[in-house]
Amino acid sequence: MSKNLLEQLRTMTVVVADTGDIQAIEKFKPQDATTNPSLITAAAQMPEYQEIVDQTLLQAKKDAGAGASQAEIVTLAFDRLAVAFGLKILQIIPGRVSTEVDARLSYDTEATVTKARELIAQYKAAGVSRDRVLIKIATTWEGIRAAEILEKEGIHCNLTLLFGLHQAIACAEAGVTLISPFVGRILDWYKKDTGRDSYPSAEDPGVLSVTKIYNYYKKFGYKTEVMGASFRNIGEITELAGSDLLTISPSLLAELQATIGELPRKLDPANAASLEIEKISIDKATFDKMHAADRMATDKLAEGIQGFTKALEDLEKLLANRLATLESKAASPVA
Repeated sequence: MSKNLLEQLRTMTVVVADTGDIQAIEKFKPQDATTNPSLITAAAQMPEYQEIVDQTLLQAKKDAGAGASQAEIVTLAFDRLAVAFGLKILQIIPGRVSTEVDARLSYDTEATVTKARELIAQYKAAGVSRDRVLIKIATTWEGIRAAEILEKEGIHCNLTLLFGLHQAIACAEAGVTLISPFVGRILDWYKKDTGRDSYPSAEDPGVLSVTKIYNYYKKFGYKTEVMGASFRNIGEITELAGSDLLTISPSLLAELQATIGELPRKLDPANAASLEIEKISIDKATFDKMHAADRMATDKLAEGIQGFTKALEDLEKLLANRLATLESKAASPVA
């Protein structure tokens, strides 16, 4: 009897849950989990996680000290909330959690390094070793340089919002632990640009992009791992079976689990070794030139940073409103 697709996928690829929803992580038992500002904002609004949000806010208020403004308390709490969710997730999964640096720092190498060190220090204070945390950074040139510094300190990085081969090569040359090329967002761009409604999974531009990156890495022996991300359908996932890792939303994990059939391996290091591929060395000038020539990567990187920035601003408003409610409750005399 055939097994479900999720079971088979796990025999060749590390399955990662792309969510901040702890209950979903408990259900699917992934090896690793990734979060981002949008996912944390969504989770923070779920009633079942109100306690995490409230505890984080009240501790931040206490630590900020008397006289701290609401904005100062919210900033402190905001920095800690992703770690609070990360700590809960690490109690469930055996592997690593990815926690994202503030997207507003994406073009500032020094600020990104500082923020990453702060996140790792928070995990360390909670008794979690840096081996269980991946610091997520947008794949700008400045972000890649920050990751290079952090990797030399033993802080492992996951470079996100990755859309082009130039970004992937620069990450590999910088010694980054893992990259997250965005499959579905690439498909979104091509559908909009061409006016097409759909692509067969084997011709999906996002699938082709990740396949190209995977083969390049394996051909030239890079240690950086490839984790396909941002999927729109299970066809994209099955076409990338064999990738080092795939980070998948709970809804698509459920669909994979419910689908019975054969799942052939599509990505394989042995196959990559036999391919004719030109090696490219990336400096800043080459990176900038290749990025400017790639309309899709240019559009989607800028859009992704804007999207994560908006999610952060939404989360800050959410925290400010919740803090006001908690302060109001504390000030009210008990009936």
